[in-house]
Amino acid sequence: MSTSKTPKYKRILLKMSGEALMGDQAFGLDAKVVRRIASEIRQLVDAGVEVAIVVGGGNLFRGAQLAALGMERVTGDHMGMLATLMNALAIQDALEQIDVPVRVMSALIIDQVCEPFIRRRA
Repeated sequence: MSTSKTPKYKRILLKMSGEALMGDQAFGLDAKVVRRIASEIRQLVDAGVEVAIVVGGGNLFRGAQLAALGMERVTGDHMGMLATLMNALAIQDALEQIDVPVRVMSALIIDQVCEPFIRRRA
């Protein structure tokens, strides 16, 4: 992306599936893929675009599958939210390593790991 042009949008929302972070692996995270995505996000930020990211956790956990096997749906959903948060932390780390300011927010209150989601701060 050229940084000399004015971007079409000032803000974007990037919806990223957890599977996008797997690369060619069958499970988990591929650090090279996470770093490449962070680099592409940096290009957007350098162009003056505010980027919000919503990431999934399907590369680490599928709550609906366990619900189908008898686990309480809410328990499975909470486990899926934790997988999502793990992916968000991986992206946060990759962005911080290339000096891109980043904040992770979650509806789950885990003060030591992320900020609580507050609509006016998001």
